[in-house]
Parts: sequence; structure tokens; C-alpha cells
Amino acid sequence: MSSTGPGSGLVFTVSGPDSGTKPATLGQAAVDVLTTADAAAKARRTQCHAAAWRAGRLDWSFDALPPDRPARPLHPELLPPNRMPKRGKAGSLAARVALLHALAHIELNAIDLAWDLLARFGAEMPRPFADDWVRVADEEALHFLLLEQRLHDLGSHYGALPAHDGLWEAAQVTAHDLLARLAVVPQVLEARGLDVTPQTIERLERAEDTESAAILGRIYRDEIGHVAAGNRWFRHLCDRRGEPPAAAFHAAVKRYFRGDLKPPFNDPARLEAGLSPDFYEPLAGSNAA
Repeated sequence: MSSTGPGSGLVFTVSGPDSGTKPATLGQAAVDVLTTADAAAKARRTQCHAAAWRAGRLDWSFDALPPDRPARPLHPELLPPNRMPKRGKAGSLAARVALLHALAHIELNAIDLAWDLLARFGAEMPRPFADDWVRVADEEALHFLLLEQRLHDLGSHYGALPAHDGLWEAAQVTAHDLLARLAVVPQVLEARGLDVTPQTIERLERAEDTESAAILGRIYRDEIGHVAAGNRWFRHLCDRRGEPPAAAFHAAVKRYFRGDLKPPFNDPARLEAGLSPDFYEPLAGSNAA
């Protein structure tokens, strides 16, 4: 599978999909990915199942229960966020490897988050919800494989450094409530990526690492669409429940997200994703009730 990089003339190439198992339903496909431990196989199975969904080879049915936690490889070692080592001098090879490794870990979690969302909540939502989150999972898989390949290019690999488990903690605390999941994961955690990624790309370009910068450019554009999907279905649920979207967002974030919403915000990218300032500005700097 290949994709042209953002304005760089690069062509991203990743290996073809793992044949894996052949689920009959979208729910079975989701659980197949969630129970696959090997990181690259998880990504390739995602690509395979996404292609099967688009081709009409998977039934729109959610007949398999997701695990409480997705399967994971033996490495990386998972540490609490406060025990994560510092990345070192900005622009150095070691710092760039640490950055790309951290991003690969985020993208691996994002694959599982998309499939868990489908397996756990797909039955209560219309079919376009499935279309959106299969696409998100497919793009997250591509992101992981691009970052893993880049780590190899730089003499490393995914699993070589420790990582933290904060993203899956967000999934666990919202496992019972789709509205809360859509508030916290795409509209807080992924939206934060929209705020910081442009500066990260600039740092990589200053370090003359144009290949890594191009990958992050591709990820950045895709993530706007992921935040948009989260916002669109969040508003759909609010309409269905008769709740004002901004107020529902504030309540969910205050209840389920630990930490602050940190400015500065990338207002143009957030607005492109449908995330208007009345959602996040009242929560900037504090989540106290």
C-alpha cells in the first residue's frame, strides 16, 4: 500500500496486508484486530478488514464482544507517564527516534481505539458510523506502519523504547458511554495532536529530517478528519438525547478526563474538524467542576 507524502515528492510504501483470519462480520473483524498481539500484524489485519468492509465482504453485524484490553506485544515496556524517560536534545537522532517511537505507540493505540469503538458501540449507531470508524482505523494502521518503517530506517524499531498506557486508560473509563468516549478520545486527545503537530513538523524540518516531517504532515491531515468524525457523531448523539453539545462536552470532559486542556489551541484546524471554541475554551487550564 502506498500514499504520496504531503508536498514532499515522497512516496510512502508499506507491506501488504496480513491474510490473518477471515471474519464474516464487522464485529468479528474488530475483535480479530483487538486480540492480535503483534503490532505490525494488528495494522495489516486492520488494512485487510477495512478493504473487506469497503468491498461488501463483511456483514454489518456486531456479534462479538471486545476484550477489556487489547492484546499487546511483549515490548515496549509500559510505564506510568511520570516514569517515562526524557527524549534528550531536540533534533538529535536519539530524540527523533524517541519522538517517532512515542507517535507509533499512539497510532497503535488509535487502531485499537477505533475497533473497540465499533465493537462496543456499533450496534446502537447507523451504518455511516461504521464507515467512518473503519476508515479511521485504516488510516491509523497506515500511520503506524509508516512510523515503524521510519524507525527501521533510523536504526530502531517499535518496542525498542518504553511507552505509557494513558490512551487505553481513557478507553477504559469511557467503556460504558459512547458520548463520553467521543468527547475524550477524538475531541480531547486527538485534538491535542492538532495543536502540537505543526510545531513538531517544523522541528523535524529544522533537523533536516524531511522524511519524518512528511509522515507527520500526512498524519496531521488525516487526524483533522478523525476529530471531525468524533465531533460529528458526538453532535448526533446530543441531538438524539436532546442535550446541548457544548454543555454535554464540558460535563463529559470534567468527569472522565484527568488533566487540563492546554492552550495554545490550533483554532483553524479544530474549527475545520467542527470543534468550535465554545467546546474547549471554557475548559482551558482547568477541569475543575
